[in-house]
Amino acid sequence: QVQLVESGGGLVQPGGSLRLSCAPSGRILNISQMGWYRQAPGKQRELVAGITSDGNTNYAPSLKGRFTISRDSGKNTVYLQMNSLKPEDTAVYYCNVRRTTSWGKNYDYWGLGTQVTVSS
Repeated sequence: QVQLVESGGGLVQPGGSLRLSCAPSGRILNISQMGWYRQAPGKQRELVAGITSDGNTNYAPSLKGRFTISRDSGKNTVYLQMNSLKPEDTAVYYCNVRRTTSWGKNYDYWGLGTQVTVSS
């Protein structure tokens, strides 16, 4: 069973930066999209950013400009650079990898999550 291995979370002061990384523990074929979601206490999980196999990106509108998603296709690794962090960015961040078969069926893989805490 392939797992997604996340790293890079932690405690940071407001205005600081963090870089999250996520890579599968094994090979996943036909990756169509990789991305990051987050879930704050008492809130629903929400999309942070996604990047397709073609390199197209999409962001939560409120985060665009502070967060940047990128990927290393050769390593099947996705990164999330987070700058100018605010206390409201505090959440568990989850990596997502979507595999799309040739007949259009999607399979989603999820990481266990990495905690990001923004506090002075």
